[in-house]
Amino acid sequence: MSVEVETVVIGAGVVGLAVAAERASLGHDVLVVERHPAFGTETSSRNSEVIHAGIYYPEGSLRAKLCVEGKKRLYAFAEEHKVPFDRCGKLLVATNEAEVDELARIEGRAIRNGVGDLTRLTMAEANRLEPEIRCVAATLSPSTGIIDSHSLMAAFETRLLDAGGQVAFNSEVVGIVPVSKGEFRLSISSAGETSDLTCARVVNAAGLGASRIGCMLRPAKSEYVAPKLYPAKGHYFALSARAPFKHLVYPMPSPDALGIHLTLDMSGAAKFGPDIHWQDDIDYAFIDPNARHAVFAKEIKRYWPGLPEGALVPAYTGIRPKIYAAGTPPADFAIHGENEHGVPGFVGLYGIESPGLTASLAIADCVARLLD
Repeated sequence: MSVEVETVVIGAGVVGLAVAAERASLGHDVLVVERHPAFGTETSSRNSEVIHAGIYYPEGSLRAKLCVEGKKRLYAFAEEHKVPFDRCGKLLVATNEAEVDELARIEGRAIRNGVGDLTRLTMAEANRLEPEIRCVAATLSPSTGIIDSHSLMAAFETRLLDAGGQVAFNSEVVGIVPVSKGEFRLSISSAGETSDLTCARVVNAAGLGASRIGCMLRPAKSEYVAPKLYPAKGHYFALSARAPFKHLVYPMPSPDALGIHLTLDMSGAAKFGPDIHWQDDIDYAFIDPNARHAVFAKEIKRYWPGLPEGALVPAYTGIRPKIYAAGTPPADFAIHGENEHGVPGFVGLYGIESPGLTASLAIADCVARLLD
């Protein structure tokens, strides 16, 4: 067998770069193919930049396991590679007595997931940490933090390039054909021309494009179908005033989102979001900013009644690559290897939304095990 590249990773988001950097560091020949002109232009740069503790996810799920494992790896990587981060902690708040039972259920789930550092706080204890917060009880998660996602992806890219890997931007995979066991032919469109490339292994880390890429593969198992994409937009508003908070603040989650929470960036500026708006396509436009503003202000004032009037300004939107429809139970991460589709050497990553950034290094290790 003679191939041009050992491993091709499709997608230069945070997960694709983590996978590629890990593989290259082990001595493999790796090429990342990215359709955009830069890394991380989709989901990876349009999120809350939170390092999650592993609190919310169902016991035994990939999301829980890879979040808890990935959190430890991510903090260690950020410290070693000088990626800016802050282990600032998070307050999960119950704003009325009816929410206290839900707070207890979330704590129990977190403990079963291996998150052993949570502390229940009374209203007075929560207010000593954050005087502006209104709640009847809260849970402190000290291992939740924030990270500069752009610097993280830049560090992954540097690790990849230093190990001899390559990145091809403005290059879109438009076809995948398994030629034989251990050989794929990829058709790649770039600068108006389409060329073929052969490789031994393929990792589909295309995020919002992963379902489209997955459908190109002719599975060996006739019953296999790549997961379908259900795009879910989230709006973010920035706080134009000085933020009076040192911790992140999260309300009780809904079945398919974590609620309109307060997060901070590395400069201390605050932003709120995301909400959730299910849609049929990839469209980043703000939907009725005035109506969104009213919804955000109402939700934020449940836990921060002192929100200054006129302080919320539209910031950006992000789209989560969900693989379940509105009104259906949330899906776990889908990491599909030969056991699922029957094609050796191909790994597809579907539905890698939150906590994908936190779990990125753990996902890379999982992919490596599947490939080898």
